[in-house]
Amino acid sequence: MRCTPTGRYARLAWFLFEWLTGQILPLPDLDQGNCILVVDPGQYLSVSAPAETRRVRRQRVLDNLPGTPAYCPLVRRTAALDACIAERLDERVRRVLGRYPAEIVARAAQYLFIKETKSSYQIERLEPDQRRTARFVELLRQAGNVACATEEELTALQRLIVDPRYAAAGFRDSQNYVGHSLGPGRELVHYVPPKPEDVASLMPGWQACSARLATGNTHPVVAAAVLGFGFVFIHPFEDGNGRLHRFLIHHALAVRGFTPEGVIFPISAVMLRDRARYDAALEWYSREVMQHVEYKMSEADELTVLNETALHYRYPDLTHVTEELFAFVRDTVEREFTTELEYLVVFDLARQMLADVVDMPDGRLDLFIRLVLQGNGRLSRKKRSGFLELTDDEVARMESVIRSAVAQLPPDPITGVPDGADDS
Repeated sequence: MRCTPTGRYARLAWFLFEWLTGQILPLPDLDQGNCILVVDPGQYLSVSAPAETRRVRRQRVLDNLPGTPAYCPLVRRTAALDACIAERLDERVRRVLGRYPAEIVARAAQYLFIKETKSSYQIERLEPDQRRTARFVELLRQAGNVACATEEELTALQRLIVDPRYAAAGFRDSQNYVGHSLGPGRELVHYVPPKPEDVASLMPGWQACSARLATGNTHPVVAAAVLGFGFVFIHPFEDGNGRLHRFLIHHALAVRGFTPEGVIFPISAVMLRDRARYDAALEWYSREVMQHVEYKMSEADELTVLNETALHYRYPDLTHVTEELFAFVRDTVEREFTTELEYLVVFDLARQMLADVVDMPDGRLDLFIRLVLQGNGRLSRKKRSGFLELTDDEVARMESVIRSAVAQLPPDPITGVPDGADDS
């Protein structure tokens, strides 16, 4: 170090030692040499915004780490992530929205807010009542604008989405864990979050990271993965961590303008449909941590951590969960989001065209259209028994009309092929 104090790697090692330990080495401050970045943007995707970059005169470095010594997650630049970024999914969404009337987009968005809410609860095998559904929908509508930077603000959000009996007064002061019961006294533990005394420093670090990634060049999906998954791995509350984690993903996407104003991507619906993949993404991180956690379980199923574990949570590698979140977002954009828009277009067009075939009550007509669309252009034999008042010729003509409506969908902006053309 003394021989080459101005060398790049010597300066980085010097800076990181003091940054990590808080100990000051007996070395004089540098007075020459160009400033160098601590994190190479060519190697890592999670870097702080330019405005948050701190010049450290002592080692003549530019601290662009996304966090602080209290908490600093990193996302490595991989070929898979570069390919995901190159897809420009946000631009694709805007081209998709441009194909549909504003009224259709508004109707689809209203339904998707509810779908996202119910899916987020169902991931945890919960069924929200109307009151909690309405509150979570309203929270989702505020994504990108709601305050969630402090313990008080996050606690207020937690209180909105959980049963009032489990509303928090602040971050947890007891040990929790993720697992399920195999019977009395038989708990299968999947993941042990940080000890409560460590949450007190991890969460301010998470909050600082949130501020550093809020602006700048970090891709919105990368920022959403770092903040959303980082939050759930710290698990700062006794209840509601999973729902808040998924809300924070939406919040980060909205803050960075990835999600168009007034709409939502039903990412939780995709996670619910592909539950095994979502669970695997969470377990990818938890398996690594659990190799280092020693604990005991009491007869009352209370867990106590026996060793010091904070370091295993402070500097997580979130590359894999970021790749998985990109996959969920892509699937949401290409399937869940566009499917609802297409459904409404086809539904409205089919209703107009069917008026020339048979005069049916609105409720019966809507049901018929929905069942034929679910059957890819055909009314199944089982469902046919529910429309005995219609002749076989009328059913055939109505099916043909609905398939014709599907074929009139606007072409996909990438392929130029009508999205529903192959469904019939």
